[in-house]
Amino acid sequence: MRALEILVGVIDSMNEWIGRIVAWLTLGTVLVCFTVVVLRYAFSTGYIWMQEMYVWQHAIVFMVGAGYTFLHGGHVRVDIFYAKSSERTRAWVDIFGTLVFLFPWLVVLVITSVPYIGSAWAIREASREAGGLPGFFLLKSMIWVFAVVVGLQGLSLIARRILFLSGRQEYAPEPTSH
Repeated sequence: MRALEILVGVIDSMNEWIGRIVAWLTLGTVLVCFTVVVLRYAFSTGYIWMQEMYVWQHAIVFMVGAGYTFLHGGHVRVDIFYAKSSERTRAWVDIFGTLVFLFPWLVVLVITSVPYIGSAWAIREASREAGGLPGFFLLKSMIWVFAVVVGLQGLSLIARRILFLSGRQEYAPEPTSH
């Protein structure tokens, strides 16, 4: 059981750290977007690369920050019976849902994105726009980063629920609001 505690600690710390760093891109997104608007309306000029930059930053926040959001229970949950269930039932639902729904979906996502991301890497794909950002292949790779951070957080959730079911109350499912 000690190994599960270490696993939970490492994954949760990693996603906490990643989430806090990536959150700063939100400020970058706002500042770049503000600059684009000021340049366009005050100076009648603009740069494609700046417009792409805030879109890319926004995409990275959502894709790379998804593990952090999962860690803090920020993703949407279909709460039909979960909220009114006992902690043990919620723990089993979390394990079942992660194994049957989350992990297979992540596997499908990774497998189906291989041609999309692989071809982008093969040609070192850049923006389609003249004056756009290079390295579009790196942005596409965030799909795999998403799968990794969410998949690892899913492992952490399963480990937490196993620890709870084996008697460790501090790993109980968090109460839900009604």
